[in-house]
Amino acid sequence: MNITGDTSEASVFSKDCPSRQVLLDVTGRWGILVLAALHQGESRFSVLHRRIEGISEKMLSHTLQLLRRDGLVHRHVADDAPPQVTYSLSGLGRTVAATAVDLVALLEGCVEQFERARHAYEECTPRTEAHLPSGARHTWA
Repeated sequence: MNITGDTSEASVFSKDCPSRQVLLDVTGRWGILVLAALHQGESRFSVLHRRIEGISEKMLSHTLQLLRRDGLVHRHVADDAPPQVTYSLSGLGRTVAATAVDLVALLEGCVEQFERARHAYEECTPRTEAHLPSGARHTWA
């Protein structure tokens, strides 16, 4: 991370730095989950689709394309009939996925703390007309 402000080095803080787009692809809604799933090993599209609950086939396809473009994922087409397509991590993808998996594990391990924080936030946040039934007044929880 270039925190010195030196514009000759790559910096995710620069709008034109390619690292920013890769960061967005990896940390977007589905990228980190695809990397984490592929970190477990090579996989077919249908297996990834079942593994990552809530992702549409269109979004999975798009996310795989982005990660392939970034050099993180390989697409393998076997010469079978019909052709069998599998996805795996590149060397760079394995490096990035290892950090992604560490982040996922950290987040999973803190679920109770997140729930307590959200509950506390909701308890001290003023309710607005949008959150209350029509005709209700503004109140503090």
